[in-house]
Amino acid sequence: MAKKQVDDMSFLDHLEDLRWHLIRATLAILLTATVAFIFSRAIFKHIIFAPLDMGFPTYNMLCQIAKLINVDTTFCNDSLPLIIQNRTMAGQFSADIWTAIFSGLVIAFPYVVYQFWRFLSPGLHPNERKHSRGFIIISSLLFFIGVLFGYYIVTPLSINFLVNYNISEMVDNQIDISSYISLVRSSVLASGIIFELPIIIYFLTKIGLVTPQGMKKYRKFALVIVLVLSAIITPPDIASQVIVAIPILVLYQVSIYISKIVVKRDQKQRK
Repeated sequence: MAKKQVDDMSFLDHLEDLRWHLIRATLAILLTATVAFIFSRAIFKHIIFAPLDMGFPTYNMLCQIAKLINVDTTFCNDSLPLIIQNRTMAGQFSADIWTAIFSGLVIAFPYVVYQFWRFLSPGLHPNERKHSRGFIIISSLLFFIGVLFGYYIVTPLSINFLVNYNISEMVDNQIDISSYISLVRSSVLASGIIFELPIIIYFLTKIGLVTPQGMKKYRKFALVIVLVLSAIITPPDIASQVIVAIPILVLYQVSIYISKIVVKRDQKQRK
């Protein structure tokens, strides 16, 4: 049976269409997660546990900067004072499964976005679809940049700060594997989602919930929100929060510019 036109589809038809797009996206995540599970040992060794090695690129870079300005820092230490351990029977198996699912979500993100776009695009005007051709590429690129930022900046900063924070010499850092993986996962995913801000602003502007004038007017409030977000996804030291806040502020400014473009295009179409 031929697929119905968008204007002829009922609410239930739209729900059925959405269901199939969600099923395809879920199958893609499960497929890539299965592949990630097969190669999980390499993922743990070269990706998940890599920030525990003081030879990690971020530590080397920050150590060189600290030496250049003659400042003592823990980034130049030989090792991190912690032991990763497992306290539950199924702890390592659960860590393996959830890491595979998390990896599958990251790898399959472009296809998930593609399915999201396939659901939304029939409801757009031809001119809107023309101006939005790069949606999948741009949103995927922003997400992967955010993921890399979270992995190479937020994660090592958080690990180094929290591991070296010491209230007493009597306390050893014996970190449960689930706690460690949760920190890596939340840092990476949170950064990836935050870097989608320009895409989110694009759609909010299209439906009239956001305007460039409003974003400029509430810029001060946005600054506070950015600092709060930085404090949530980073350790509570000022340097780390500033490092994370800078790209978010840049993204906010870019979002204002994108919002202006969307408004101008909509105004031209009404003339």
